[in-house]
Amino acid sequence: MKRGKKYSEAAKLVDSAMLYDTADAIDLVQKTSTTKFDATVEAHIRLGVDSRHADQQVRGAVVLPHGTGKTVRVLVFAKGDKAEEALAAGADFVGAEDLIPKIQNENWFGFDVAVATPDMMGVVGRLGRVLGPKGLMPNPKAGTVTMDVTKAINDIKAGKIEYRLDKTNIIHVPVGKVSFGSEKLAENFQTLMSAVIKAKPQATKGQYLKSVVLTTTMGPGVKVNPAKISE
Repeated sequence: MKRGKKYSEAAKLVDSAMLYDTADAIDLVQKTSTTKFDATVEAHIRLGVDSRHADQQVRGAVVLPHGTGKTVRVLVFAKGDKAEEALAAGADFVGAEDLIPKIQNENWFGFDVAVATPDMMGVVGRLGRVLGPKGLMPNPKAGTVTMDVTKAINDIKAGKIEYRLDKTNIIHVPVGKVSFGSEKLAENFQTLMSAVIKAKPQATKGQYLKSVVLTTTMGPGVKVNPAKISE
C-alpha cells in the first residue's frame, strides 16, 4: 500500500520491532500524527481468546474519564414517561415503532448510539439485521438496554465507549484526541485497559493480551508492551 510523504516521515520515528512503555507510546503517537485536523487516538487490542465460543466473548462498556472528544448522538427507543425522560436527559432522537420504517426503508443512521427500554426490545429486534452489523444494536452488557435512560444518556454523553471483539479477536476503540495531551490520553487508555483486563473470560488459556497498538487517524501504529499493562 502506497503511503504519503508525511506518513513515511512519521513512520521513521517509530521502531516497528519495539514494545514501548505506555507513556512513551502515547508521546510517540501524538508526535507522529500527520493530519491538519485534531486526530483521534485509537487503541487496537488483540486478545488471546476465540470469539467463536460463547464463553470467550469479551464485551462491555466503560466511561473514559476525559471522554472521546467526539459529540455523540443518542437515539432512545422508549414510550410514554420514559420517552419524556429521555428527551429531558438530552437524547438527540426519541421514538418507538415510528422509527422502524425510517431506519429500515429510508436507511437513516443519523445517530452514534442506540438505547432502549427493555419493553421496547421486541420492536428493536425487528431492526436487528440492519443495526447489528453496524454495532448499533442496544445490548444489556453495554448498559444500553435499561429502564434508567437518564443514566445511560449521561454516561454516553460523558464519554462512555463500548468495546467488543471483531471476528479476528481484536478490539478497536477510540481513547481520545491528540489535543488531549499525554496525561489525559494516558488516563483514558488505562481506564480502558483495566476494563478489558477485568473482562477476561475464565475459559481463556495462555496469554490474554496478545498485542496492544496505539495509532492516530492516518498515523503509524505504535506497539505498547502488554506485559507492562496492569489493572
